Amino acid sequence: MTNVNPESPLDLDTMERDLADVEFALGRLDNGTYWNDEITGEPIEPGHLAAHPTARRNP
Repeated sequence: MTNVNPESPLDLDTMERDLADVEFALGRLDNGTYWNDEITGEPIEPGHLAAHPTARRNP
């Protein structure tokens, strides 16, 4: 868990990008393409998805 410092401003741009990535990943789950590299169509390595659930490409 990340510690929040109430004295430092929130990085809303990063939060919006993260939310957009999650929403895109959910859309990929809905249409059945979540497990595949969006460029090559090859399966994304399971370990990579486990570490980066919003990944769209193989490393």
